[in-house]
Amino acid sequence: MGRGIPHLGVDLPELDVTDAAAVRRAVVAAQPSAIVNCAAFTAVDAAEAREAEALAVNGGAVATLAAAADEVGATLLQLSTDYVFDGSSTRPYREDDPPAPRSVYGRTKLAGELAAVRAARHLIVRTAWLFGHGGTNFVEAIRAQARGGATVLRVVDDQTGSPTYATDLADALIDLLAVGATGTVHVVNEGSVSWCGFARAIVAGLGARVGVVPIATDEAARPAFRPRYSVLDCGRLATLIDRRLPVWTDALSRYLRVSPGAAR
Repeated sequence: MGRGIPHLGVDLPELDVTDAAAVRRAVVAAQPSAIVNCAAFTAVDAAEAREAEALAVNGGAVATLAAAADEVGATLLQLSTDYVFDGSSTRPYREDDPPAPRSVYGRTKLAGELAAVRAARHLIVRTAWLFGHGGTNFVEAIRAQARGGATVLRVVDDQTGSPTYATDLADALIDLLAVGATGTVHVVNEGSVSWCGFARAIVAGLGARVGVVPIATDEAARPAFRPRYSVLDCGRLATLIDRRLPVWTDALSRYLRVSPGAAR
């Protein structure tokens, strides 16, 4: 019972979102007032070689959920990403800025957005640079390297975004549903930083004696294109729920205090 709200969470292997019949049965049985779709093919580099699989999860499954949502009269809340933009902006992206994805991941997530709008009641929430409990994320990757004896980390310094704590995002999603928000809303923690700056903040928060050296994106040689600038404007969020998310440094501090690795 999150915040006193009855809810049902399902994941693999209980439910495969690409199985349309199983998804419909699950939704009809649950009769939800809202469907929050967190399922996604998020392996950005792997998606470059597995486009059909990524599209099935990030696009096709959303179309199934949109139809199921309409069948039971539910709102479909679709989680999306900063990767729908090309990263060429010099100011935070607004919801009405035209998408221009340059990776398979970005294109398939945009396909998911287009599928979500088929639902009579839909809310698309774009977020970015997520870290949270119960899964792999950038913070835990840095922690693991520090604990593994690394003395120097080489981290990209020419990509800028807003690190976002999944707990803060979840609170905002509940608030958006509570006020009946529809359309597209950007939700990230306030402030922005490069991956290198984020890594330095993590190292400092861990009290680790590890150097962080800035490198260029080209030096990282990753298969998928990464937006160089993906800060999202959260003005609409503030209008809808009368608040913004805390700054990312505060979010990181809270995460480090309560994350499982903090006690080791």
